[in-house]
Amino acid sequence: MYARVVRRAWFSFGSVLLAAAVAAGAFGAHALRSHLDAASLALWETAVRYLAIGGLGLLALGLAAHTRPSRGWGVAGIFLSIGALVFSGTVGVLALGGPRWLGMVTPLGGVLLIAGFLAMALAAARS
Repeated sequence: MYARVVRRAWFSFGSVLLAAAVAAGAFGAHALRSHLDAASLALWETAVRYLAIGGLGLLALGLAAHTRPSRGWGVAGIFLSIGALVFSGTVGVLALGGPRWLGMVTPLGGVLLIAGFLAMALAAARS
């Protein structure tokens, strides 16, 4: 039962991240384009892209966990979720003119995304 709930949670959260990425992309294309310079728009697009990458990773994780049970999927899901939110969130806030110190936090999100995908590979190899 627990494994089924976890699989559904990763798949569902991945879907939410993808929906947020589409909404943020549309917001950037329509509402922000006239208010941000080219560099800030590029940052916004990077935030959207990595939010979608994290969401796709969680969808894949949910599907993989369904076909190949392993305890490692949970670690991968946590890393991917936090990594996508931290990386995309800090880059998005920086694009909107947020405090520059957030740039020091951004790499943590990137490292967590990388660790999440590596944890997925390890879980797949062990299942």
